Amino acid sequence: MPASNSLPSAVAHQVHIDLGERSYPILIGSGLLDDPDTWRGLPRAAQAVIVTNDTVGPLYGPRLAAALSAQYAQVHTVALPDGEQHKTWESLNAIFDALLARGCDRKTVLFALGGGVVGDMTGFAAACYMRGVPFVQVPTTLLAQVDSSVGGKTAINHPLGKNMIGAFYQPRRVVCDLAVLKTLPARELSAGLAEVIKYGPIHDLAFLDWLERHIDELRRCDESALAHAVRRSCEIKAAVVGQDERESGLRAILNFGHTFGHAIEAGLGYGQWLHGEAVGCGMVMAATLSQRLGLLSADRRERLRALIERAGLPTRGPRLAADNAARYLALMRVDKKAEAGEMRFVLVDDHGQAHVRPAPDALVAEVIEACCD
Repeated sequence: MPASNSLPSAVAHQVHIDLGERSYPILIGSGLLDDPDTWRGLPRAAQAVIVTNDTVGPLYGPRLAAALSAQYAQVHTVALPDGEQHKTWESLNAIFDALLARGCDRKTVLFALGGGVVGDMTGFAAACYMRGVPFVQVPTTLLAQVDSSVGGKTAINHPLGKNMIGAFYQPRRVVCDLAVLKTLPARELSAGLAEVIKYGPIHDLAFLDWLERHIDELRRCDESALAHAVRRSCEIKAAVVGQDERESGLRAILNFGHTFGHAIEAGLGYGQWLHGEAVGCGMVMAATLSQRLGLLSADRRERLRALIERAGLPTRGPRLAADNAARYLALMRVDKKAEAGEMRFVLVDDHGQAHVRPAPDALVAEVIEACCD
């Protein structure tokens, strides 16, 4: 990346992920997508491949290709089906088929243009193709900008568990163009707000207070509010990932609400609820568990629940089976935080600290029943 004094003028904020030789910048601003300067300093190659989906591709694919043509002689596009239900081996192989058919080599640069599904699959493809080619994250959803595009987690889903097959593989750059968020459906924007909200209770109560004051502006896509929310979210994630790249300890706190949320997604069938909707509801469940374990006050739990509701997210879980709690527990045992079959949950306290620890099955079952319709 060029020196800071030569950054594209559209960059409002830059956040640095410090991982030694795998370090990279996150660029945040409006109008970055179309600016050829945004893409300067990336690895040189004869070919670039944009991986997108059939919803985002028509909106932004040609614009990104035009900007990249200043640096790459050939720019190809691969459009995948849209939706969490397509985060599969079949879609991953479609990327490999395109790369091989075009004679792409190990210098070819992949550009993930889309939400978290596209970003995860492109990163996984980049990690595997010829044992590793460079890639760049160009997230087009709020959820991807504040969470999935940052930190190098790549994966596909398995019918028995979400994101269970993947690799840690860092991008060369993350480009968050705030202008593209204005085309997001309201439901997708709300889903992204779930991943923004989680950073408050696990790390920064002042940010949580700010979100309570500005949640309506965020839902209206106010650019100033979005810029602050994306920047602060990325700063918190960068700090955590810089200390624990491969989730051996601290990084697990970023999964607040996800153990319950992943069970909802898998239990209903991927794509029935958006990831952020499941996480929002999962945070209410995790906060309820935190309260019952004596970590979180009833007032803090209710404030968080109310904020999640104001963000346009569900706060009551779906019933997944006749024996609802048993079904949730079975799905949660597949969670990546489980150790020797023992479930571990990200819990929060009144001081903005997160704790990863087990909880008795009977208590978890009570929380599930209390939080489901």
